[in-house]
Amino acid sequence: MPIRKVWDHMINLKEEFTSRKEKVYLLFREERKEVRELIEKQTRMGYIWLSKSFQMVLMFFVERKNKKKKMV
Repeated sequence: MPIRKVWDHMINLKEEFTSRKEKVYLLFREERKEVRELIEKQTRMGYIWLSKSFQMVLMFFVERKNKKKKMV
């Protein structure tokens, strides 16, 4: 990750902003564990942090040729 600069800033949402409702897909236990571990690791390293936004991000798993799944 690049070093934070003075021009890094927070994006403040307009008061009239309404978040889109995305379909929620249930994850298998192994997938939930992988997501949780990734979030904890990225948070510890400072790459991500808690957001105040209500917007969700779509994330899913794709099966590779070797039958392992990759988070996308």
